[in-house]
Parts: sequence; structure tokens; C-alpha cells
Amino acid sequence: MADRRPRISVVIPVYNEAATIGEILCRVQAVDLDKEIVVVDDGSMDGTRDFLAALEEAAKRAPAVLKLPPTGRELRADNIRVFLQDRNRGKGAALRRGFREARGSTVIIQDADLEYDPADYAQLLGPIETGRADVVYGSRFLGGPHRILLFWHYVGNKFLTTLSGMVTNMNLSDVWTGYKAFRREVLEKIDLREKRFGFEQEITIKVARGGWRVYEAPISYSGRTYAEGKKVSWKDGVRALWCLLRYGIF
Repeated sequence: MADRRPRISVVIPVYNEAATIGEILCRVQAVDLDKEIVVVDDGSMDGTRDFLAALEEAAKRAPAVLKLPPTGRELRADNIRVFLQDRNRGKGAALRRGFREARGSTVIIQDADLEYDPADYAQLLGPIETGRADVVYGSRFLGGPHRILLFWHYVGNKFLTTLSGMVTNMNLSDVWTGYKAFRREVLEKIDLREKRFGFEQEITIKVARGGWRVYEAPISYSGRTYAEGKKVSWKDGVRALWCLLRYGIF
């Protein structure tokens, strides 16, 4: 891996996801693509780092496989690269680190919480690989199957997406999707600043200003409740409004 550039880099920001990190890595590995997986741990304190340390040790062995308790399910480790933030800096900061480390010609963002299904990668990659798009947003509102919950999150999403469209003049249906794919040249030309969930609005505005071709693709979605570990809150909505002003108007 060190001597070649993979086709795809899957960047996974992680914070306190010990219950799901093994499963999401298995699901990503199950997708038949030439890929590397870049995991950036954002200061987890729940045992996630212990798991990642075991994964790094497994990558040094032959075969490079980690057996997952309690089932003994095998996880390939040789194409997974782990990076540790010195403290909790936020999703945006973790993604910036992952983008710097990524070597693939296309970069996909993958959350670690099982809300998004790696089986949808083909949907994201299609417009880029056929030369039609530079950036693809996976939309939860274009007909894919999704779990029904949290009505006010939906209302807030639509409100903020409408405001975003007014600023960017892009008719996106889901600015806040966790599934985004980029040609690496796009990320290399964008100076990102946001440390937390404001990343979603910042990058949308900067992609629009850069004039890159943007597509949307339908994806499935299995959203979590707060009891199940969902981290986005109303404070992130307030930050989103600030980002619309900061990057879109001023």
C-alpha cells in the first residue's frame, strides 16, 4: 500500500464508537473496490482506541487479520491506516486530517455509527467515474429506504438546506448528509477551517464557489436516536447558521 495509490480512500472520523467500529470496518471491507481505509480517532475515551491499537498490531502480522469478539469474525487489517488526534477536536478537524493522509484518486466520507451503508458506494462513485461530476452528495431524501424518526431534525435539515441553497444557488436536497464523495483535486484546492459539524456547510459553500460539478445520488439511511448515540444537537444548527454568514456572505 505504501508504494501505490489506491483507487478509493474511505475516510472515517471516529469518536467514542467502540460498539460499532468493528462492524462498520467489516462493512466497508466487504465492498469490492480497490481502496484504503483511513481511520481518524478524535480522542475517544470508550475503548475505541484499544480496538484501533489491536487493529494496528494485526496489520503487522501475516495474515493481517483481526478476529472480532465474541464471534471470531475476521477483519482484514492490511489496508487500514489509523491516525490519532491528541484530543477531541471535532468531526471537521478529524476529516481535515483524514483528507491530508488520503492517497486515493477519489475520497469518500464514511461515518462510523452504522447510519450510512457502504453498499451505496456505487451510487456515490458512478457520476465521478463516468466523468460527469467532481463531487457527489448522497441524499437521504431522493427515494432510498430510511428509518423514520426525529421529525424536528427533518424540519431543521430542510430549513438549513433551503438557506444554503439561497447562498450557494445549488438545489441540493440534503446538505447535511454524512455521505459525500470528492475527486481528490477538489479537496486539495479547498482551505477548510471548521472543526466540528459546521464542516458540512463550509464545504458546500466552498464547492459551489469553486464551480465544481456536483451531483446527488439516492442512499439508504438508518438514523440513530440520542439514546443510541446520536451526536448532532441544536447547537450544531446554530453553528450552521453562523457558517452560512461567515462563508457565504462575509
